[in-house]
Amino acid sequence: MKKEILIYLCVFCISYSYSQDITDALRYSKDGIEGTARFRALSGAFGALGGDMSAVSINPAGSSVFNSSHFSLTLSNDNENNDIQYFNSFSSASNSRFDLNQIGGAFVFKNRNSESDWKKFTLGLVYNKIEDYEDGWYVRGTNPTNSIGNYFVDYANGLRLDEISAFPGESYTDAYIEIGNLYGYGNQQAFLGYESFVLEPEFNEDANTVYTSNITGGNYDQQYYYASNGFNGKFTINASAQYGENIYFGMNLNTHFINFERSTLIIENNDNEDSLIKEVGFENSLFTIGSGISMQFGSIFKIQQLRIGLTYDTPTWYSIQDETIQNIAATREEAGAEVTQIVNPDVLNIYPRYRLQTPGKFTGSLAYVFGNFGLISFDYSLKDYGNAKFRPTTDSYFVNQNIDISNQLGMASTFRIGGECKIKQLSLRGGYRFEESPYTNASIIGDLSGYSVGLGYGFSKFRIDLTFDEWQRDSNVQLYQIGLTDAAFVDSRNYNFTMSLNFTL
Repeated sequence: MKKEILIYLCVFCISYSYSQDITDALRYSKDGIEGTARFRALSGAFGALGGDMSAVSINPAGSSVFNSSHFSLTLSNDNENNDIQYFNSFSSASNSRFDLNQIGGAFVFKNRNSESDWKKFTLGLVYNKIEDYEDGWYVRGTNPTNSIGNYFVDYANGLRLDEISAFPGESYTDAYIEIGNLYGYGNQQAFLGYESFVLEPEFNEDANTVYTSNITGGNYDQQYYYASNGFNGKFTINASAQYGENIYFGMNLNTHFINFERSTLIIENNDNEDSLIKEVGFENSLFTIGSGISMQFGSIFKIQQLRIGLTYDTPTWYSIQDETIQNIAATREEAGAEVTQIVNPDVLNIYPRYRLQTPGKFTGSLAYVFGNFGLISFDYSLKDYGNAKFRPTTDSYFVNQNIDISNQLGMASTFRIGGECKIKQLSLRGGYRFEESPYTNASIIGDLSGYSVGLGYGFSKFRIDLTFDEWQRDSNVQLYQIGLTDAAFVDSRNYNFTMSLNFTL
């Protein structure tokens, strides 16, 4: 039997990591179009323009385009609509929320030495939300071949029975904690399956390592609930300068903040007479916090009415910690009656921190300014998502995950185009963007396309901007990464209303 140890707390640290995978690496590598209303109205095509606080997050040289100190604040109403298909079933879900997604200012210092080629220096401080994790949907369908029981079987096979089971008289809480401390996350999953009677050992002996599922038959009725919230935010310290009349340089030092929560619940029913287990409810919650740093270097060159922008984003180096809670309830037939076995350890697993390095990015930009009448702008970015890495890279588990990342993720291009037309104090704006799938197999996550329209009205030292933007992307979301790997097809369509207030000193 496993060695007995004394546990004093239910909230504990275990020596094995939670099962990070390619979806986690991708989640924290993506960046969306968040920020000021003017920035979103041009679909983020601001790399060669500057003169906007969110444009600084694309090209740090853009803050020196300001002629005087500038401040902005942005509120948004974000709406998400999901159409979901799972086998023979269809459903829809929608979410809506209000948010403060940008605030910041740039302080412009003009050089009073008229003989110097350095015309001005700018220091900026800005917060931008770069990704929103608010999402939620539900689907119900009939799976003809695959059961949640396979999730537990795949984790259990190869593990000793005495390493996934409780001592006689031992509580679920104590056993779950001890198994986690001694053997890790995979053994905890097998423990939940065994103690709920979902798993059947080949031999009822400590040395047994072969298991089957007590859920048999087919046409499994499965209900799946998914809910997530949180954000990835970036606080930027910006410094830039104008050299001569036509050259701008800049750099950003960024600190990143991750706050992510996800809850999933599957309820599976099986009316097959030969199946011992008739119903299973399996719930998981993940809580993630993290912080990171990155840098950006950029420049803008003017050639008469033409603007050229070049930017390099370094990788972001994150330190991340995960916490999980899970429970299972399984109903079986016993002596002609239904018995529900509830295994709820009521334990918050706190895992050691791990590191994630997201890929860097190159952005080239062109813009043409038609005097005081308007402008047109184009951005092109390249990011190789296959360069994302879990660290330490010598960790045996991370070695395999990093191989999966390099094999399944690849180079993705992003195109953004935007235009603005000025009629006295009124500005009319529009934009379009297209992002390639980060996967080499685009059926997992498809390409993204979106458009935007907006307007702005300026007073002497104050401007208000309003924007509507929409984007759409398809994805196949696996219910679990092992065992029950069937996917729900999710067609996501987001539309957002944004308002910015801008002040100039």
